[in-house]
Amino acid sequence: MLSNMYSKMIKFRCIFICICILPCSALSQHSNIMISNSYSIEEPAIMINPFNTDEIVAGANLNYVFYSHDGGQNWVEKKLNSTYGVWGDPVIIIDNKQDYFYFHLSNPDSGNWIDRIVCQKSTNQGMDWSNGTFTGLNGTKVQDKEWAVVDRKSNYIYMTWTQFDVYGNLTPPKPGDSTHIMFSMSADGGQNWSQAKRIDESGGDCYDDDNAVEGAVPAVGANGEVYVCWIGPMGLMFDRSADSGKTWLDHDIKISDVPGGWNYKIPGIYRCNGLPVINCDTSGGDFNGNIYINWSDQRNGPENTDIWLVKSVDGGNSWTLPVKVNDDNTNRQQFFTWMTIDQTSGYLYFVFYDRRNHSDNYTDVYLALSKDGGNTFSNHLISSSSFLPYASVFMGDYTNISAHDGIVRPIWTRLDGFELSVWTAIIDTSFNALPEIRKQDFVLNDPSPNPFQSTSYISFKMKIPAFVNLGVRDVYGREVTVLINEKLSPGKYIRHLKAEDYHLKEGIYFFHLQIGNQIITRKILFTN
Repeated sequence: MLSNMYSKMIKFRCIFICICILPCSALSQHSNIMISNSYSIEEPAIMINPFNTDEIVAGANLNYVFYSHDGGQNWVEKKLNSTYGVWGDPVIIIDNKQDYFYFHLSNPDSGNWIDRIVCQKSTNQGMDWSNGTFTGLNGTKVQDKEWAVVDRKSNYIYMTWTQFDVYGNLTPPKPGDSTHIMFSMSADGGQNWSQAKRIDESGGDCYDDDNAVEGAVPAVGANGEVYVCWIGPMGLMFDRSADSGKTWLDHDIKISDVPGGWNYKIPGIYRCNGLPVINCDTSGGDFNGNIYINWSDQRNGPENTDIWLVKSVDGGNSWTLPVKVNDDNTNRQQFFTWMTIDQTSGYLYFVFYDRRNHSDNYTDVYLALSKDGGNTFSNHLISSSSFLPYASVFMGDYTNISAHDGIVRPIWTRLDGFELSVWTAIIDTSFNALPEIRKQDFVLNDPSPNPFQSTSYISFKMKIPAFVNLGVRDVYGREVTVLINEKLSPGKYIRHLKAEDYHLKEGIYFFHLQIGNQIITRKILFTN
């Protein structure tokens, strides 16, 4: 989404000193892969090639593109260039010819800042890209926050976005200035685009806030319908077309109120929104034709943001009440959600940030899975360690996820210190649940000596056999080493931490022990 001048026009960081507390995150069974830690990288998108799942392409702000030819284990980084400019909000899709498309905002040398939506194309799995084509150019009006989808039967590309008459956060709007949801399509692989047309009924104001219409995402139905959802002053809204976008409903369908609005506060996050995502099951399975919309809001209070899902089984005429996707019983924050469907199985996958394991701003990444058409959900930690975001650092406006034939690749941004990075995970779809362990079944003793100058040791006792992970982390939650990661028998165990083995710098570290679902930490201080 178009941000204010501090996050996209001028990105800067305020350096300050803070006291960090170790996060107590649960144990992830999914390998994390850092795609990039290039400067100011955030707001990522990802797409698996459904014809060859070893091939994956990703993008990130402002003009990064990445490709992997081994299923996401290794990545090549490039910079995207275009005479129309590359100004963020990356969207990655792939068509039936296995051509990739990278959509983004513009910043042309000749023209106005973000005055169109640009589409660049790669015919060699993300290695090289065309200069691009564009749609939506309408004088000096601002074109923002696009998303796109491919119809797998026709190979048509559909795209939706928000048009601002003026961007009110930078230029004071005049009476009558507004935001609208726009639509354009391409029937020839992105070479040409239909004239952009407004599809919303009511519109919104020109401030990038709750009263603007934002977050338009398209989906393709089981019979080629085009479905679009967005959010704004009327709540969560829906429209559809049965003729590839030529005509739309006379009246938009309201799905749900959005208590607290779509632009809300999360401690430690520069800016957070609950913009929606829409998908339709075209798998041919038991839930074929179901339409799903996923978003987050604060209907349970500003301290308890949650992830929500509604569905329609009748083409969008009627919708279920919202159901909660995150399965925790805490009053903690879950935010920045994205959803996809594996169209070979009909399974729904969600990725989002989650603070259920923390009483502060430390943050994990979770994946949720529904195998029964959005009736029930299992939640799984997928980040290997927690991170601590700061409100002075912009982390983007969304995460993303792609899935096909059991291959699932989420993508997200994290912050370590003041270094942004973009990550994916190699998802283990067996999703083994963590066993319930009682706290009285083990004891973790204090480290000794503490403070230490050369070696410190930690000991613990177990009364039952269990899988154990014992590691050392720095003050930012980053892993220094893993001392134990295996199933152990009952007994007493001692492990040593030698400073010289890990080139430790003077400062605070933590022993972090997880046995089953139980977590406990001990702080240690290394001094020279």
